[in-house]
Amino acid sequence: SCSSSEFSLDGDYLLGGLFPIHEVEQKISMFSPEAVECKRHIVSKSGYQMFQVMRFAVEEINNSSTLLPNVSLGYEIFDHCSDTKNFPSVFSLVSQNGTIKPQEKLNSHHPKVIALTGPYGSTRTITISPLVTMDLIPWVQYGATSYALSDKLHYPSFIRTVPSNRDSIKMMIRIIQWFGWNWVAFLGGPDNYSEDGLQLFNSYIRNTGICMAYQEILRQSANYSLILKKIDKLNINVIVVFALPIYAENIVRSAIANNIRDKVWIASETWSMNHQLSREPGIGQIGTVIGITDRFMSLPGFHEFIYKTKKMNVYKNNDIESEIQTRTCNQKCDNCSFLTMEETINEDPTLSFAIYAAMYSIAHALHKVLQCDVRQCSKNTTVKPYMLLREIKKLDFLLSGRQVKYDVNGDPAISYAVVLWHTETNHSWLEIVGTYDTNPEMIFTINNSLIPWSNNTSVPFSNCSVECKEGFSRERVGYHDCCFLCKKCPQNSYVNYSRDPFTCFPCGESEWSDERSMACKTRSVVYLQVTEIGSIGVISSTACLITLLMFTLFIFAHNYNTPVVRSAGGSMCFLMLASLIISCLGMFFFFEQPTHVTCHLRNFLYVFFYTVSLSCLTVRAFQIVCVFKMAAEFPNVHRLWVKYNGQWLFVASFSAFYLIVCVIWITVLPTKPSRDFVTFKDQILLVCERGHAVPLIIVVFISWFLGFLCIYFSYMARDLPKNYNEAKSITFSIVFFIVVWILYFTAYVFVKGKYILLLNALTQILSIYGIFISYFIPKSYIMLFQPKKNTAAYFQTSIQNYTQTISRS
Repeated sequence: SCSSSEFSLDGDYLLGGLFPIHEVEQKISMFSPEAVECKRHIVSKSGYQMFQVMRFAVEEINNSSTLLPNVSLGYEIFDHCSDTKNFPSVFSLVSQNGTIKPQEKLNSHHPKVIALTGPYGSTRTITISPLVTMDLIPWVQYGATSYALSDKLHYPSFIRTVPSNRDSIKMMIRIIQWFGWNWVAFLGGPDNYSEDGLQLFNSYIRNTGICMAYQEILRQSANYSLILKKIDKLNINVIVVFALPIYAENIVRSAIANNIRDKVWIASETWSMNHQLSREPGIGQIGTVIGITDRFMSLPGFHEFIYKTKKMNVYKNNDIESEIQTRTCNQKCDNCSFLTMEETINEDPTLSFAIYAAMYSIAHALHKVLQCDVRQCSKNTTVKPYMLLREIKKLDFLLSGRQVKYDVNGDPAISYAVVLWHTETNHSWLEIVGTYDTNPEMIFTINNSLIPWSNNTSVPFSNCSVECKEGFSRERVGYHDCCFLCKKCPQNSYVNYSRDPFTCFPCGESEWSDERSMACKTRSVVYLQVTEIGSIGVISSTACLITLLMFTLFIFAHNYNTPVVRSAGGSMCFLMLASLIISCLGMFFFFEQPTHVTCHLRNFLYVFFYTVSLSCLTVRAFQIVCVFKMAAEFPNVHRLWVKYNGQWLFVASFSAFYLIVCVIWITVLPTKPSRDFVTFKDQILLVCERGHAVPLIIVVFISWFLGFLCIYFSYMARDLPKNYNEAKSITFSIVFFIVVWILYFTAYVFVKGKYILLLNALTQILSIYGIFISYFIPKSYIMLFQPKKNTAAYFQTSIQNYTQTISRS
């Protein structure tokens, strides 16, 4: 049997310890307040190992010559096997001379122990917490992970050497995200530990893309087969088992019995190092088991301590006096003698360092309170529990190469390991495949190459839906965000999975995108620049034409009284030339970024003044017919035309009327600068809107109507004397005008972008060139190079020849 001396040790300062040396498997309903007798239940190998780790740590501290010199630590340890029926042991630890005074002042009360560790489990810890925290006894816990215990308002003296459930859950979520899973099941037990974990898991998976496909609280009487069938039917391949070992063992054994295959089991730290379960027959078929555990560390000298303890117990068991030793309730372990040294040493070491660190934390704090140096401590100081608590919160020391310190919630720095169960052979073993540390910085990594997935396949698939291809948004199906259809994002939209994977966001006006885009691109701003080759060509041609027109104007002015000038229209030629020069100026407003002024002038100058030139041509064509034909057939009409200077009256009246139409066009329904986002997906064209179509059609119709009149009158005068016959010149210029504009409108249908403006300017300048070349160049040529034809005699001869021809016919 276990010697009573193992449960207690005298010392200057007593520490309390609560360990599950036995475990109550089935809860028994009682109708009276009755304490459970732990020795009647099953021995827990892991609980017995924890019990020995505390004893080992205290002995090592007492043997240290520097930590607590001339001071010895003692302990009082109890077997804590039940969630709610172990109060006598707790009463014993927090009492003073067997009594508890809840109203006693902290300075007046001296509990039996100065600090406490244990019990194992969150439910047991929360159950006894009012008794321990009432006197602010430092409670350095090794095995309670519920995040609720971090609340210092309700648990002011609680400090733990193991990470909380919050850290465990975050670690599990990191593993799930690492492998890209999002369709998981969560199984827990009916206790504070699992309920706290489930609540935290549901909270922390929000906005992570992970969906809780199934959750269940496992009880001893639960239908495990039905639960596993539900999980399999939902195509869930990742199962988080956040439960105490007893429930984890039940679900795993049920999975083996029900032939559940190729799942990924994520084990919480409570059972991730369960060597017995990892050797269960058939464990290899259920899939891959990945567990998380606090980074376990070997304790040098612990094996020798266990060997020495076992040897002493054998000696004492042979001593008859050991049978009459006085024992306290739940400080007995009659069956512990059946545990071999190997069973104790090889048991799950997950909590060994936590217990070891708890003892050293208390010792270091006591070192501070007693103002110890390397030789001695001041025993004159009265140590109160709250004084020890204050120093524990400020600790920061190295223990076996690992940092021991606590945050404001009394939680330690995180140092997790990811372990993989190798169950493919008869000799199962556990391997560390990843780590997660928060001190001095957060580092999480898993070596994927160390994980041989079941059936040697790639990472198992556990997602409700196959991930959408790039540029596809999700369309939710059902309740879960993880279940969706994929919808292609159209042009000028994009999907941003980090922002909202369920929405195709429209691009801004200054942006564009193709179908299936992940981001928008900035549109380039495009306009016709003056430095482009085409622009330089048009500007050069315009400047050249203006120069030629001005030179022609000078020639006509110099030869004003000659027959050629008078036959060309006399003073009206100067109006035509001036109008053509002004209409050329509009070409210079097609380049650079459009403004309200340039949008008006680029078309108004050409349309109005070119049409004035057309009106002059129309009058000129009509006048030629009038002189030679109307004078003979309609003398009275011809007399009125000459008397009232009909040509100038027509040009002036028409110009005034046309000016009014153009002013209405550019003021009431004006063209204005705008940004064209439609023509090109990747460009913003800086253009001038055409304005309302009706005024534009009227303006264009009038110009073209004059053109057709010119052609008609020119046709009537086709047989007039050669010197007076301008029909061919006028007809060519008008036909050329019509043809170039037809070509422009044809190109307008096919050519888009800034170069249509270049074509517009080119069309205008060509139509002006048409009049200049066909009408003014021949006359200028005669005046410059054939002056003999520019005489009255030559013209008189032409008229006489025409008259003779008419009379003979």
